[in-house]
Amino acid sequence: MRIRVKIGTLIHIEYEDNQSSEVRKYRCKIIEKNNQGLIIDYPINVNTNKTSFLPIGSTILVTYVSKDKAVYQFRSIILERVNMKIPALLIKLPEKKKIKRIQRREFVRVESAIDVAIHSLTKKFVPFTTVTEDISGGGLSFIIPERDILTIGEYIQVFIVLPMNNIDSYYISVEAKVVFIKSLKSNINITSVKFTKITKIDQQLIIRYCFEKQRQARQKELQ
Repeated sequence: MRIRVKIGTLIHIEYEDNQSSEVRKYRCKIIEKNNQGLIIDYPINVNTNKTSFLPIGSTILVTYVSKDKAVYQFRSIILERVNMKIPALLIKLPEKKKIKRIQRREFVRVESAIDVAIHSLTKKFVPFTTVTEDISGGGLSFIIPERDILTIGEYIQVFIVLPMNNIDSYYISVEAKVVFIKSLKSNINITSVKFTKITKIDQQLIIRYCFEKQRQARQKELQ
């Protein structure tokens, strides 16, 4: 039995270069399906934003977000080039039992200090920069200078500087709703927001960032 993956689904690909052992990350879209697998457009490197060609026979890790907001992963192989109106690749679609569901409806949340800029959609306050306390594919928490600068239920715009590696960053703009405000003993105020408008590509980038932070944390625990 095979899993149903819809045409038009955005996916993220991780590919390890055999020569340099570098893990490269790409994004692309499923544009067609056949009996052999999934046909995707040429992947775009998330760091350079340039179209790339992955060697035939390469093993890749595929991640995507389903309609019910669950995250799935599976290993696949680049089977062949496909002649279509645009350059395309055929990748193998594994059996359903080999598809790993990463999570259910809630997104993985990790503690991380990321630079963000907060803007009012109604020009209620002067935009300010701050850092996050934690982040997930569904929202984030950040430090605010004054407790009463925001109110629960308010909609804001958040600009996120997401570190993609040690050198590059990815700039993401989302709209969000303030869902919680708390004051800590150290006189620090924390606001939690839920994303209300975010592209699937940006959401998947944040999810991949969270998974990578989790992986790094597990590695440190084993050292």
